[in-house]
Amino acid sequence: MHPSFSKYKIHRDGIGFSFAFIVASYLIGRINLTLGYLCSLSVPWCLYFFRVPNRTPVTDAGLIISAADGRVVSIKDVVPPPEFGLGDLPRTRISVFLNIFDVHVNYVPISGQITHIYYEQGHFFNAAKDKASEHNEKNAIVIQLNCASKRTLGVVQIAGLVARRIRCDVRCGDAVKTGQYYGLIRFGSRLDMYLPEHAQVRVNVGDRVRAATTVVAELLCEDEAHHE
Repeated sequence: MHPSFSKYKIHRDGIGFSFAFIVASYLIGRINLTLGYLCSLSVPWCLYFFRVPNRTPVTDAGLIISAADGRVVSIKDVVPPPEFGLGDLPRTRISVFLNIFDVHVNYVPISGQITHIYYEQGHFFNAAKDKASEHNEKNAIVIQLNCASKRTLGVVQIAGLVARRIRCDVRCGDAVKTGQYYGLIRFGSRLDMYLPEHAQVRVNVGDRVRAATTVVAELLCEDEAHHE
């Protein structure tokens, strides 16, 4: 699934893109050697972009980890769109912006079961702006936590100004574990996390977060203590 590359693996989507850049560089180089050389620089960047780092996820009970690498650009209480299947009460939404140099694979933030998936075509506004959450192409998943309260958490992959494809590799009914790979957003994007009730945020706007290792929130309910 992910060919090895140094201390990283390469996501399978990156192999096709890298090959396309190699072919393009060769063809352009036959016309103009300098342009062909400049184009060839896109190959190592492509491999770097599609890297899948080897990380040991934080799996302590009651902790919610970041589903993406990037910078926290917004933390606010909002009512999720009804089509996400997250109810009609406000939830704390943590938004992470991914630039083109960030790791773009996404990880499950907490163990549970996928109960809902919603995909919507849309625009490609700058993913650092809040309007991207409303208007851009997106894919939302709902995870029902492994706890007595059956609380849910939403994760939304959002395409950005450059990103044009969202990949989601989980299905409704799947049991997922904290830190498990589940998808990819290509070429600069945004990821929103809608937290369950009784979750205390542990990051601030402007913080850099790392997928699978940065704790973004902690569940405070007693019945959340054994979610694994």
